[in-house]
Amino acid sequence: MAKKSSKTNKKSILTDKSLTFLKNYINNPSPTGFESKGQKLWLEYIKPYIDEYMVDTYGSVAAIINPKAKYKIVIEAHADEISWFVHYITDKGFIYLRRNGGSDHQIAPSKRVNIHTEKGMVKAVFGWPAIHTRTSGKEEAPQLNNIFLDCGCSTKEEVEALGIHVGCVATYEDEFMILNNKYFVGRALDNRIGGFMIAEVARLLKENKIKLPFGLYITNSVQEEVGLRGAEMMVQNIKPNVAIVTDVCHDTQTPMINKIDSGDNHAGKGPVLTVGPAVQNNLLKLIQESAKKNKIPFQRAAASRATGTDTDAFAYATGGVASALISLPLRYMHTTVEMVHRDDVENVIKLIYQALQNIKNNHDFRYLK
Repeated sequence: MAKKSSKTNKKSILTDKSLTFLKNYINNPSPTGFESKGQKLWLEYIKPYIDEYMVDTYGSVAAIINPKAKYKIVIEAHADEISWFVHYITDKGFIYLRRNGGSDHQIAPSKRVNIHTEKGMVKAVFGWPAIHTRTSGKEEAPQLNNIFLDCGCSTKEEVEALGIHVGCVATYEDEFMILNNKYFVGRALDNRIGGFMIAEVARLLKENKIKLPFGLYITNSVQEEVGLRGAEMMVQNIKPNVAIVTDVCHDTQTPMINKIDSGDNHAGKGPVLTVGPAVQNNLLKLIQESAKKNKIPFQRAAASRATGTDTDAFAYATGGVASALISLPLRYMHTTVEMVHRDDVENVIKLIYQALQNIKNNHDFRYLK
């Protein structure tokens, strides 16, 4: 999988082991509120590169390098993926749902899912009326109140006998792949690809024997998709001085996207650095200087009231944490075929790695000095 057959991957920093982990990590379900199995996978991968770790009450994990240091820096991503909750089971055995996070109802028809039960995984599909049975010109569009799951049962009792009940979580079963040796594709790249990238930063620091003069908290937070909840808890637990958050943003080069509304960002042209109230200007300047010094391409985006990412949870907590957001351009967000460019993944890793080395112990990021 790590075969270097193109110019794009000639100097890849990703190893065969890295890419095997990425595939397994993306394929593993990690729905909001039920992230524990994915968090265990992530922690097992990063353990050789850290000194110790902490896990909070709801499952967010901080892998720590130099834990005794007083000055603390967080690099953060979120671990959860969108999914569905079983909400209502009809007498005929069809299952209606509620969103768990920002699940897109329009992509649901004909998708295969796994329903997570105490008895194990149960297969199901999103059903939809055949084209032959729909009236031309009067077709109903998929909506939350008309999409449903079919698990091959004829009665509610038969469904329940499989272990399915209200509150069970359903996740799509689409799996990771690589397109044209350039694009990583899969569900839940938003934002387990972020967890992968910060873990790779830890690997590079260890392999290159970089000694940081501060404590580094490599944090994989839960429940971002339902309101940044995991990050809210972790910032209180860690009380960091600095937070560098990585998440995804929209690649706006595909059809049907309005650049006036969504900006002009390109997959393959580098990480996207956000400017906005939640982003601390002096920290942003340091990251930009790190990119220029190391010839790492980057793009910019503007945020208004909020970034919509865990950056907001860190920035305004504990009296104010100097925070910045490094985003990865992504196509088809909240679908099962999310796409990111391999070069961008590597450049986000490089940028965080280099920026950390430019932050001195007790670095003063105050707005006015």
